[in-house]
Amino acid sequence: MKKISKVFFITIVLIIVTVGYGAIAPESFEAVTANVKDFVASTFGWYYMLLMSFMVALAIFFVLSPYGKIRLGKDNERPQFSTTTWIAMLFSAGMGIGLVFYGAAEPLSHFAISPATEAPNTAAAFKEGLRQSYLHWGLHVWAMYGVIALSLAFFQFRKGEPGLISATLKPIFGKKMEGPWGILVDVLAVFATSFGVATSLGFGAVQINAGLNHLFGIEIGIQSQFIIIAVVTVLFIASAWSGLSRGIKYLSNTNLVVALVLLVLVVILGPTLLIFNMFTESFGSYIANLVEMSMRTAPLHEDRRDWLDGWTIFYWAWWISWAPFVSMFIARVSRGRTIQEFLVGVLVAPTILGAFWFAVFGSTAIDIQMNGLVDLTQFSTELTIFEMFDAMPWSLFLSIAAIILIASFFITSADSATFVLGMQSTNGSLTPPNNVKLTWGLIQSTIAVILLSVNGLTALQNTIIIAALPFSFILLLMVVSLIKALRAELQLMKRKR
Repeated sequence: MKKISKVFFITIVLIIVTVGYGAIAPESFEAVTANVKDFVASTFGWYYMLLMSFMVALAIFFVLSPYGKIRLGKDNERPQFSTTTWIAMLFSAGMGIGLVFYGAAEPLSHFAISPATEAPNTAAAFKEGLRQSYLHWGLHVWAMYGVIALSLAFFQFRKGEPGLISATLKPIFGKKMEGPWGILVDVLAVFATSFGVATSLGFGAVQINAGLNHLFGIEIGIQSQFIIIAVVTVLFIASAWSGLSRGIKYLSNTNLVVALVLLVLVVILGPTLLIFNMFTESFGSYIANLVEMSMRTAPLHEDRRDWLDGWTIFYWAWWISWAPFVSMFIARVSRGRTIQEFLVGVLVAPTILGAFWFAVFGSTAIDIQMNGLVDLTQFSTELTIFEMFDAMPWSLFLSIAAIILIASFFITSADSATFVLGMQSTNGSLTPPNNVKLTWGLIQSTIAVILLSVNGLTALQNTIIIAALPFSFILLLMVVSLIKALRAELQLMKRKR
């Protein structure tokens, strides 16, 4: 099982070709990928909206159906990790860096720069900005991750299949998934994972660099970012080396504690009453308008359609491209839970906590903007949160805590991905060898450094979003395969009784 598979070598070749193109001809690379990305968004936007909505409906169906009683493992197995640690791991692998990166900047953008439908700088835009942020980071994302992770965990822990995307398609295609077609599926998953995490490493380094420059005057540039990536690489490889039950577990718990401390401090030091009022009303509005928001395609409003392409549809493609990595990791840490317990945890906790995070940071940023204390819209995304802290008490402490949190999320996302990439390139081994994890860690960091040095992160982001389209079809096949297998499993359980 631990033997390095063909998936590893094929993916390495694809990575070298893609990164080589991006490094040698960065402008051409960005132009080509931007054109393809725009075509995908404008042509398949309706498909992404329906797909993500279908995932929400399917996840709820699984929770309420008889399938919910099936355990992801043998009938006598119990969860490997406590519920608190498990939820911490979900956040750390799923979207930790993103919450810090966009927590203040996205609601502010929807309020003051480019609202979805309302006039900018109005009370309606304030509420809509929070509601849209909840949509982009909430139920739809976690339903999609949850369904894919459910498929992986069911086949891996209940049926004894290797932890590979291709293994989940065996009920449909049988032994064909053990040959070239299975390799193709797994290569696509590993390719998307390696580039998705490299992109996050790049953006994380940029934000840490921006924070250090803001606080201590450290120069912004590739040299500083290279040092940041080098330090973080050593730390996340050390964490991945120590395994799931030590490094990743302890770091995930640390992330949760630091995030909660920062969250509570911003609630106390920021506009406390406004935060709670806005969260209550906007979250209620999000639930009330969920179906309409989920299906919006704005076919008769070109400006609104442009907004959807740039935000919602971009996010749906982005999250789908991240699905192989995040879902595999969620599956790996969820052994022993029932389907009902698993999906309720994956859907409810991250959605509510993520929404409250955006309500806290978004309301605080918008309140500062509305009161004219600072024009936060003039700053880049990575600087918004630090400039917001400057307008609050304890600004230095808050900024340092944010940098620590970004770095910690940075490390856990990368070491989780390193673990998953190790699994995928060693035939689904649950304990991939350390030398394979080390290799993948160095590859991810190298991709990030090379593309940062030629300003190629945007093109890389485009590439991942393009890769999301073919993977979305695999996702649908996984759903068909899972339902087929669950039906058979339920019949088997009834006969045993």
